Amino acid sequence: MGPARRGCRSGVIYEVFRQERKGQAFQHAGSVEAPDDEFADVYAREQYGRRGESAALWVVPRDAVHAIEEFVDELERNYHRVDGYSLKEKLGKARERANAATA
Repeated sequence: MGPARRGCRSGVIYEVFRQERKGQAFQHAGSVEAPDDEFADVYAREQYGRRGESAALWVVPRDAVHAIEEFVDELERNYHRVDGYSLKEKLGKARERANAATA
């Protein structure tokens, strides 16, 4: 690529997500630059699908991808941590109910 072309970008950046086998989750594969959706599809197939390494592709303009950075935990549960969903508290309440029922 020559110096004149390096600073000139006329295409849109598209993000490509690939599925390796049917039923698996899609993962980000990379990006392609293309003048429109049709060319982006062709470039993505050539880059990420021509050797049969992908069962399916998703191709979206980078502008359509947005980040979600704040997660509201309305129930105040952290399911990723063992102590986030407290069994001790539930067991304590269950024991209290059992003791009250036998008394």
